[in-house]
Amino acid sequence: MKETQTSYPRNKIRILLLENISASAVAELEASGYAEIKQIKGALSETDLIESIKGVHILGIRSKTQITEEVLENADKLLAIGCFCIGTNQIDLSNATKRGITVFNAPYSNTRSVAELVIGLCVMLIRKISDKNIAAHRGIWLKEAKGSFELRGKTLGIIGYGNIGSQVSVMAEAMGLNVIYYDVLTKLPHGNAKQIRDLSELLNQSDIVTLHVPSDKTTRNMINETTLSAMKKGAIFLNYSRGDVVDLDALQKFIENGTISGAAVDVFPQEPEKNGDEFTSGLQNLPNVILTPHIGGSTEEAQANIGLDVTAKLINYLELGTSNGSHTVPQVNLSIQDGTHRILHIHENIPGVLSEINSKLSERGINILGQYLKTNDEIGYVILDIDAELSKEAFEILREVKGTIKTRMVY
Repeated sequence: MKETQTSYPRNKIRILLLENISASAVAELEASGYAEIKQIKGALSETDLIESIKGVHILGIRSKTQITEEVLENADKLLAIGCFCIGTNQIDLSNATKRGITVFNAPYSNTRSVAELVIGLCVMLIRKISDKNIAAHRGIWLKEAKGSFELRGKTLGIIGYGNIGSQVSVMAEAMGLNVIYYDVLTKLPHGNAKQIRDLSELLNQSDIVTLHVPSDKTTRNMINETTLSAMKKGAIFLNYSRGDVVDLDALQKFIENGTISGAAVDVFPQEPEKNGDEFTSGLQNLPNVILTPHIGGSTEEAQANIGLDVTAKLINYLELGTSNGSHTVPQVNLSIQDGTHRILHIHENIPGVLSEINSKLSERGINILGQYLKTNDEIGYVILDIDAELSKEAFEILREVKGTIKTRMVY
C-alpha cells in the first residue's frame, strides 16, 4: 500500500478495544502509527459503554459486547466497529448503517479451529470418552466396548455448509465418514459430500449431526422438539454455531429418553458475562454430554489471525476509505491517484445526491479525478479523488449536500 498521511493525525485517532482482543491487533495498529489505544479485558455493560465510547473513533469488540441503539446514539466520533470474531449479531446493524458506521468482522479466520474441535468431539462422543473419563477420575475402571464405535463408515449430517461447515466436511471425509449437508442455498460440495434438500431427511439419515448456521429469524430454535423427533435413534448432536438456534429443553428431553446418545454444546442462549461467573444448564450432568464455554474458535492461532484480519480492514478504511468486508456501509474500493486528495461521503440513499455532488463541484471548477459510488437500501457511499489544491473547498461543499451523514477527508 502506498504511504499516505491521513488528514486526521494517526496519533489522535482514539481506539477502544474490549474483551481481551489479541495482541496481534494492537501490534499492527501501533506499527501503523496509531498510539491512542485503550484496552479493556472484559465486555462493558451498556451504561459503561455509553460513557466510554464518547470521543472514540474505532471500537473493537468480540461476541459479548452488545452495541445497541443507545450506545450508537452516544458514539459521537465513531467511524468503524471491528468485530474480532465471526458474527455481527451483537450489533444493531440497521442503526449502525443509518449512522454511516462501518462494521467489519473476520468470517474465515477461526474456521480451522472450530472444524478441528468438531471432528475431535465426534470421536469423543461416539466412543463415550467423557463418561469413561469421569469414571476414571472417580476411581472407577470402566473398560468396555459396548456402545463405542468408530467414525469410519458413519454418516455425518452438516446443517449449514458455509466456511466452517464445508471445512468440517473435508476433514470428516478424511476420517472415513459419509457426509451429507443441508443449506438454504445451493452449495457446491467438497469431495463426495451430498446436498440434502429436506432437513428432516438429513436428520433421519445422520448418525452425527453438527450445526453451523448464523443466528437470524430463520434459524432461531430451528432445532426443536419437532426436528429432534426426526433424528435417528442413538444419534449424536453438536452445536458449535449460535446459542439461540437450539431449544435446549427439547434437547435435554431427547437425551434423557435415549433418542440422542451424546451431545456437545458450546453456545447457549444466555451466557455468563465473564470467566468465573456461575453457569447453569439443564444439560449439566447428563450422560455423554460435553459442554464447553463458547471456545469453538478460541485458539491462539485463530485469535492472532482474527486480530490481523480485522485490523487490516480497519486500517484500510481509515487510510484509504476501502470498505471491503463491511456489513453496513456499501463495499467500495478505489486505487490511489497521485496529486489528489481523497474525500469520503456517506449519505442517505435518496435520488439526486451524486448529481448534486458533481454539479456543485463542477460549478466551482473543481475537477473530480476519481470517483466510485455504491449504495444499499439505506445509504450511499462515494469515494472522490479531488485535485489536491482544491480539496478543502470541495470538502466544505460536500458537507452541505442534501442527505449527508458523514464526510471525511482521508488524505
